[in-house]
Amino acid sequence: MKIPESSGIRPNDLILLTGATGYVGGRLLRELEKRGQHIRCMARRPENLRSRANPQTEVIYGDVLDQESLIAAMDQVKTAYYLVHSMGSKASFEETDRQAAINFGAAARASGVERIIYLGGLGNQDKPLSPHLRSRQEVGDILRESGVPVIEFRASIVLGSGSLSFEMIRSLVERLPIMITPRWVSSPAQPIAIEDLIAYLMEGLDLAIGKSRIYEIGGADQVSYADLMRVYASHRGLRIRMLPVPVLTPLVSSLWLGLITPLYARIGRKLVESIVHSTVVRDKSALQDFQVVPMGVNEAMQQALDHEDHEFAITRWSDSLSSAGDLPTWGGVRFGTRLVDSRTMQIALPPQIVYRTVAAIGGETGWYAYNWLWQIRGFLDMLIGGVGMRRDRPAFRELEVGDTVDFWRVEAIEPDRRLRFIAEMKLPGRAWLEFEVTGDAESSTLRQTAVFDPRGLFGQLYWYGIYPLHQLVFKGMIEGLASAALSQNQDGTS
Repeated sequence: MKIPESSGIRPNDLILLTGATGYVGGRLLRELEKRGQHIRCMARRPENLRSRANPQTEVIYGDVLDQESLIAAMDQVKTAYYLVHSMGSKASFEETDRQAAINFGAAARASGVERIIYLGGLGNQDKPLSPHLRSRQEVGDILRESGVPVIEFRASIVLGSGSLSFEMIRSLVERLPIMITPRWVSSPAQPIAIEDLIAYLMEGLDLAIGKSRIYEIGGADQVSYADLMRVYASHRGLRIRMLPVPVLTPLVSSLWLGLITPLYARIGRKLVESIVHSTVVRDKSALQDFQVVPMGVNEAMQQALDHEDHEFAITRWSDSLSSAGDLPTWGGVRFGTRLVDSRTMQIALPPQIVYRTVAAIGGETGWYAYNWLWQIRGFLDMLIGGVGMRRDRPAFRELEVGDTVDFWRVEAIEPDRRLRFIAEMKLPGRAWLEFEVTGDAESSTLRQTAVFDPRGLFGQLYWYGIYPLHQLVFKGMIEGLASAALSQNQDGTS
């Protein structure tokens, strides 16, 4: 996108980004870096951010409650993004956010910052609001009082892989086929896809403004949380039933959410208090002043699921995980909806030799341990109409993407390094099996990762029900692979 000359913002102008370790800020950082902007990120723990930022991005210490650090962070800054808030704070988040905004606005004014871009919360300020929504709008007022022009975006529910609302919806639908629902699930909202939200924040750099502006932003549809849960269930092929009850207080709801979903109870309560209010766009000026064409909830939900698949795959599924045996979690590590069993083993052989053994898996070679259990699983699959173990594997050539190996299909290959299968047996969910070999001429690390994405409660019961067998098979498989690689190498050199 070409920056209009009237905006006064040039690619080499310094941009201060706060909240880059958060969900929205982290996504925005990627887009700013793609655009080649000159960025300075301020964080209370800069060491946690440096590995995620490009080398060209400046990462410094700064705290919105520390006035001196703010003055240093804003040196030569033209535009400052304010994406911080204290909803997870144990103390009074209203007072914390109030003081933080006062500090930030004063530092921006003193440093000659030309504009502040702030993300707040959508809600009708002419009606009673929750403490959270009231605080978000008060922060915008305080920033404007500094005298620095402010572009304030007010958004409702944010839909995207990893967002707070998406994770809550996912957990409820996946774990509770029958739900007792309070009245707040029927409150109208106007969810916005994370992609559209980031697009608005990016265009905020280019907008020519002479004074502060407030923009209400949302997606194409006005829906409720109940509608969103039905949309999620539809995309996942699940059936849910909701049983409404007239009274369920925010406190009880938050404790319930804390039990069923990944939300802490104190965050859940603040979220529920906000959900009970209508959060729909009344002022549509954002549609006139910006180029963003917001998507609807169906597309946003599909985008969230698709991006989750993509992001999960590019992490190689296990980069941030220890082996399953080292983690205090029975049944596998959770990664979104997925359950992951990841194991590693050191082998005193170069990667090419170890990979050769991995690539021979299946068919007549078998699965290197408990082949009789694999045969039983294939027989059961065949009884319920699946492919079973009848397909064997290609003979007299190396595997290629798309090849079938028993009841798996090759999904990805990196020669001498990585082999990934996706399951084609009958399952209440999706399953993958990946092998990755890294190392040098003297030694290799073999990582074996089994991933299951359960579909609904039955899928989770299936995984945990057979997990003792998984432990036996997965442990035996990696040990058998290592043993076979060493044995074949000895046979080849003797």
